[in-house]
Order: sequence, then structure tokens, then C-alpha cells
Amino acid sequence: MIKVHRLSKRFRVDKKANVPANRLDGKWFQALSEISFEAQAGEVIGLLGANGAGKTTTLRLLSGILKADSGTVETDLAAIDSDSQGYRRQLGFLSGSKGLYERLTVRENLTFFARSYGLAAEQVRQQIELLTEQLKLEQFLDRKVAELSTGMRQRAAIARALVHDPQLVIFDEPTTGLDIVATEQVLSCIEQQKEAGKTVLFATHHMDEVQLLCDRIVVIHEGRRCFFGSCAEFLEHFQADSLNLALRHCLQHGGAA
Repeated sequence: MIKVHRLSKRFRVDKKANVPANRLDGKWFQALSEISFEAQAGEVIGLLGANGAGKTTTLRLLSGILKADSGTVETDLAAIDSDSQGYRRQLGFLSGSKGLYERLTVRENLTFFARSYGLAAEQVRQQIELLTEQLKLEQFLDRKVAELSTGMRQRAAIARALVHDPQLVIFDEPTTGLDIVATEQVLSCIEQQKEAGKTVLFATHHMDEVQLLCDRIVVIHEGRRCFFGSCAEFLEHFQADSLNLALRHCLQHGGAA
């Protein structure tokens, strides 16, 4: 479980920075303004919004990479502030930076990261075997990361994020760079995390992924939450017959139907 309450974050910017004027306060850019939502164990939450809306900032705050200026994050895991190492042991995070060692093989990377989280040798073997099956890594498991295609790297990075069997999974656009087959494998893996009782948060631009996986969605527009609820509630609120159309209405009108 994770509960986000009125989370805000701003960044100091240079005068020449190309940022929206309506989110500037002197030298400060308001990346997020009082974002609130929650996710339960066994639930998948999708974060939607245009580029620059604040999705990645939200996920980085929840991962502990960034510290919020105000607001709180409550979990049934270790607290982010008081025991960040304990929290991160229960967190699987994937963002734009893949975090893989280029000169090591995929297996060596997974082994290294699993051991760094304290997994015993047999646990490491079992987790690598499980993720190899879920993400279809067998063809390149013993190849160096430097030799892999973009799609292979992405699947290896997802495996790295899951190798320690985390209870909270946070993915920022996990299907980026993947073909149709690899995308289906990743989405199936996310579904399996849900079935295992994990809490999953992921940002995406693909409404078919949202329709398939998400129990509820958070729509962020210009740093503010403009909707939180189920896909059915989203369609009803905006009187739309597709998620794409509902999202377009939401972003155009800032959440007003």
C-alpha cells in the first residue's frame, strides 16, 4: 500500500530555461502541486499526462530519488525518510536510466544486484530463472549488455528492477523501445506482479496498456492532479467512449467535464 497526500516539488531554473510561464514563480518551476492518490496491494495504478506534466517527477519522489518540498508519502513498507535503505529493499524502480553495467552479461548484472539486496545464492538462482521465463531473457542472458538491442536492454532493466522480489513496483514507461511481442511479455510480467499481491505504479502514453492493466488511473496536467479513479469512472466523468478521448478532454479542460 502507498498513500500520497498533497505532494509538491519545485526546481530552481535558469532564466533561459524553456518552461511554461504559468508554472514559474520567480526563479522556481513548480513541477508538482499537491498531488494526492493511493494504491493498494495487488493494484495497478497508471499515471497519465502529457510530456512534462509531472509523471516522472512523481515517480522519482515515490522512489526516494527526489525529496518532496511538502506533502507526505505513507506506505506499509519502511518509511522513505527514516529508513531509505529499508524502503528501497522493498522497491523495484525503472526509469529512463537503465542502471545496467555494460561490460557484464545480463546474468552477471542480475546476480550482482540481487546479492546487493541480500538475497542468498539459491534465491538469486530462483529469481533469475523466474524472470528469464517471464521476460523471455534466455537468448541473451549470457550476453554482455553492451551487445544488446534497445528492446533487450529494456527487458534486462525490468528484470533488474524485479530481481529482489520487491513489494512496490514503479515503472516509468516500461514498454518504450519494445516490439509487439516484447511489449506483451512485459505487460504479462506486470500482471503477474499484481497477481502476486504487489503494488504497481507505472507511467504510460499507451491507452491499450491502461485498459488492459490498470485498476485506477491518475491524470496529471501541468503539475496538478486532474483525475483519480477507475477507467470506467474516467469514461463516465468525461462522457467519452474511449480512454484517448477522455484523456484529451481532461487535458484540455484541466479535469472539468
